[in-house]
Amino acid sequence: MRAHFGGSSRKSLVASRASLDAAVKGADANSASALSSELFFVADVLSTNIAVRRALTDPSRDGKAKAALISDLLGKKIGALALGLVTELSSLRWSSPKDLVLVVEQLAIEAEASAANIAGELDRVEDEFFTAATAFASSSELRKALTSDATNAKATLVADILKGASGSTVKLVSQMVNAWRGRSIESAFADYQWALAARRNRVIALVRVAAPITPAQLDRLTTSLTSKVGQPVRINIEIDPSVIGGVSVKFADEIVDGSVSNRLAGAARALAGSK
Repeated sequence: MRAHFGGSSRKSLVASRASLDAAVKGADANSASALSSELFFVADVLSTNIAVRRALTDPSRDGKAKAALISDLLGKKIGALALGLVTELSSLRWSSPKDLVLVVEQLAIEAEASAANIAGELDRVEDEFFTAATAFASSSELRKALTSDATNAKATLVADILKGASGSTVKLVSQMVNAWRGRSIESAFADYQWALAARRNRVIALVRVAAPITPAQLDRLTTSLTSKVGQPVRINIEIDPSVIGGVSVKFADEIVDGSVSNRLAGAARALAGSK
């Protein structure tokens, strides 16, 4: 999330997102959305149960004991994929117990963003979410209604306002207005938009080449990266004369550089190190 995590939680967030990558790889939209719903459920459970989240983030507590607690508490309420993901999270180190809630919520948002991406609707969801944020934040009547305790009334209001919107948009906004977690409307929308953008960035590849590539080459590259990620990938092409042949691909946090210029630079470093 946009939260400023301590060192341990920052590292755990990185590991958690990698685990989510593995969980949604090869999934269809319905499966990714189901995982999102289950993670939102877990975030709500942890948010309202201080003792449980302290137990799951206690570094002195045995991993098997944590896994047993998660199984007893959630085993009959969420699927194996979500259960395994939460168990992985409990094995990580956290700067504060509340950070676990925020990270589980972020993973839930990103899982729904993955569902939208698989359905070819991620750009639409981001646009609709931005429009909703503007509308809700600028209306005092909507703000009052959305911060009330009337859960059913809020669900009806969101459905009416977002009529015709993507199912993912309706789901995310509905979840958000029922779990403010002490945030203002603006902060909550910003957190959700940040998480949506974070997931989009994980399915965009920046490809640097010295000259334009053919449609056939683009298709092959798209197919290769999609196979690697396990869901649709968008490719942005950048023409860079410094790339002397080959191709440089920056994907999420990974750089795959097969350009001649990079290999020459590597050889120069090797030569310099041998002197």
